[in-house]
Amino acid sequence: MRQFTQQISVKAHGRKLYDITPLVLSWANALGLNTGLLTLYIQHTSASLLINENYDSDVLVDMEAFFNRLVPDGDRLFIHTAEGADDMPAHVRSALTQTSLSIPIVEGKVALGQWQGIFLFEHRHAAMTRRVLLHALGE
Repeated sequence: MRQFTQQISVKAHGRKLYDITPLVLSWANALGLNTGLLTLYIQHTSASLLINENYDSDVLVDMEAFFNRLVPDGDRLFIHTAEGADDMPAHVRSALTQTSLSIPIVEGKVALGQWQGIFLFEHRHAAMTRRVLLHALGE
C-alpha cells in the first residue's frame, strides 16, 4: 500500500457551491494508483464538501435556494452572531452537510458517477480561502 497527501486551497468569493472536481482529479489520477480510496477533508466549520450533479447548473442554484429556506440568515433562534447574521447559519449548514468525503479509486480512476462532481460548499457571504486535505491510499 502507498499513501499520498496534498492540501489544496480554494478561493471562495461568497456563498455558493464551487466545483473542485478538476483540482481533485488532476492530483488523484496522477498518483498511479490502480485500486484505493481517496478521502477529502475540509478544515473549516462554516464550509463543507458535497458530491452532487455537475451537469446542470440549476441543481446548484436549487441547492442554495433550499439551504436559504432551511437555514435563513438572521434567524432569531441563533444567539451566536459574532461574525454577522450568516455566522451561525453557516455552522448549521456545515453540520447538515459533510466535512469529509470518501471515493473509491478503481482501475486507476477516481470512481465518480457520470454526472457527479465534487463541490466545496461555502456557507459565508464574505470571501474566504478554504483548505481541503486530500489523502489517497492504495496500490
